[in-house]
Amino acid sequence: MISLKELASQINAELKGDPNHKVASCGTLDAAQGDQLSFIYNAKYTSDLEKTNAGVVILSESFLDSCPVNALIVDNPYLSYAKAAAIIHKPATLKSGIHPSAAIGENCDIPDDCSVASHVSIGDNVTLGKGSQIGPGCVIGNNVVVGNNTTLIANVFLGDETQLGDDVIIHPGAVIGSDGFGYAPYGGQKGWCKIPQLGHVVVGNDVEIGSNTSVDCGALENTIIGNGVKIDNQVMIAHNVEIGEHTAIAGCAGIAGSTKIGKHCTLAGGVGLAGHITVADGVYLTGMTMVTHSIKEAGAYSSGTPFQKNSDWLKSAVRFKQLDKLTKKINQLLKAQKGK
Repeated sequence: MISLKELASQINAELKGDPNHKVASCGTLDAAQGDQLSFIYNAKYTSDLEKTNAGVVILSESFLDSCPVNALIVDNPYLSYAKAAAIIHKPATLKSGIHPSAAIGENCDIPDDCSVASHVSIGDNVTLGKGSQIGPGCVIGNNVVVGNNTTLIANVFLGDETQLGDDVIIHPGAVIGSDGFGYAPYGGQKGWCKIPQLGHVVVGNDVEIGSNTSVDCGALENTIIGNGVKIDNQVMIAHNVEIGEHTAIAGCAGIAGSTKIGKHCTLAGGVGLAGHITVADGVYLTGMTMVTHSIKEAGAYSSGTPFQKNSDWLKSAVRFKQLDKLTKKINQLLKAQKGK
């Protein structure tokens, strides 16, 4: 548990209420109890705030009059809640040392304060940074470098030559450094010849990669994930992709090979990017957007149509097929009108 006085100091908040009151966990406004912290940043939850039994609520000045309990006043409640929750709910750390069931290759550098859990396989010439944690079932290839305080939670695969920076978190099932999708056609109906994937994956500092995400190694040059990038679950990043610093990518996005994404971009769920294109800094792609050519200016971009009743969608689909004929008729009418 932590006192509100101490918590206010750590998140730089102004406290209104009992500085000695303590909280041990977090909860929603409508369900939180006296030993829990909650927060509000959206006015539609004001009625929940007015009835809350939380021990303390993180909020902005505008919500203070509606708060019946202790309050921590900040400029950005959402960000401050994230910081407070991280203080209250500190993640468990693995015990340092190497589990007897782990298989360690030759010429590896593993500091004493690292943790290597059960059934981990580590190849030759691997370097682990100070305080790194390798969870159960992880597989690390040869010549891999893992930075300081980096965590592989469980069942993570790192291919040969992969480089991870400091303070990286990789969630279960992620595959970093698998072969890129590269094949040369034999011609005719003879099939495909696999192209060796000779590049690697380089991941910067403070990166988080979600579960069951795949990041392919480069074909010749490296696949690069910049500092501060956040990647959700089930994202596909193909060979030679470059992702700029502090870009965030939501679940089920797919990025084809050799595409370059700028800094501070946001890719919402299900976004797809064609290969060999460039996306400028500061681009926001809304959910299910398909990008087929380069984006040269910052801003929000969308494609596709929102859902509608199936009967309406069927009518729209028919009209879509008629657009070419309708366009030709309109052009004919315009030419006829000009001729008068």
